[in-house]
Amino acid sequence: MKNTFNHTPLQSSAELEFAYKVRRALDEQVSSLPASTTDRLAAARKLAIARKKPETALYATAPERRLAGVAGSARGGNPFNDSLSWMVRVGIIIPLIVLVVGAFGIYKYEEARRIDELADLDAAVLSDELPLNAYLDHGFDTYLNKHGE
Repeated sequence: MKNTFNHTPLQSSAELEFAYKVRRALDEQVSSLPASTTDRLAAARKLAIARKKPETALYATAPERRLAGVAGSARGGNPFNDSLSWMVRVGIIIPLIVLVVGAFGIYKYEEARRIDELADLDAAVLSDELPLNAYLDHGFDTYLNKHGE
């Protein structure tokens, strides 16, 4: 007798453990069973195999992807394919253009502010009575910090 045991992933581990124990016990005692009992077991096995339902494959469906905030067209398809597609496209492109122009404007404003700060610093250094070498001397920097000038 061939020892095969096929199980489905839906069976619980307790059921599988019980089935393995029963199979192990039957395998150990199969040689001591009378011939009539083994014939009845073989007939019951053939009958059970004949009555077994065919295995069917399980299929899962995934929902259709949609853009956030867009309910879709009247036909339930892609919103870019319906009659209002130019309005949807303009509604997406205009905010992107505003975002790019705004970012560029902020960059230019910060750049101009940085240039003004550097110009003020340069004017202060050049209009001072100290020579430029005094600013490079680390000892002079310490002297200014101590005397608060």
